Amino acid sequence: MSQSDSRLQNVPLVQGSVAGLLTWVLGYLFTYLIAGSELRDSELNQFLDFIGEDPATYEMVGWVFYNAHFVDTTFQNVPFFGSEAFIGGEDGFTMLLYVIPPLLLIGGGLAVARYSAAQNANDGAIAGLSIIPGYLLLSVAGIFLFEVTLGDASAAPDLVAGIFLAGLVFPALFGAIGGVIAGETAE
Repeated sequence: MSQSDSRLQNVPLVQGSVAGLLTWVLGYLFTYLIAGSELRDSELNQFLDFIGEDPATYEMVGWVFYNAHFVDTTFQNVPFFGSEAFIGGEDGFTMLLYVIPPLLLIGGGLAVARYSAAQNANDGAIAGLSIIPGYLLLSVAGIFLFEVTLGDASAAPDLVAGIFLAGLVFPALFGAIGGVIAGETAE
């Protein structure tokens, strides 16, 4: 058995997947804490309440969470809207939201690499990549959970960017960075 085969057998996929799930949930919760109250009082929620619809606070927090992954919210059959980002800009939310996913993913990758006792950068990076399945699963589910539909009109995180950026690129990049940090600082 080659050394690379034994490395792949030692990848903590279950623990990494759980870390990915937890990282995604924590990212959403932190986003909710920062943006939820403002979104609850937003004009869109007031409009939905006025026409007898349920408020869309958790969905709009999801839009902001995906925006923190550089995924725009797309609007279908909504006049004057195409795609929109809610972070930064004149009336946007704090730029702090852009650092939440990377920091949590680095922490998740670091934790999984420490758990797997990675002793070098390569082993750490491989362990850190194991957070992808859990993060990807919730990233795909969130695209559909955070859709708001009103008649023919709808709004949701962009499907392709949500899967590619939020589900794959972010956890791969930052999970691996966390794993490398763990591997390089191993005793």
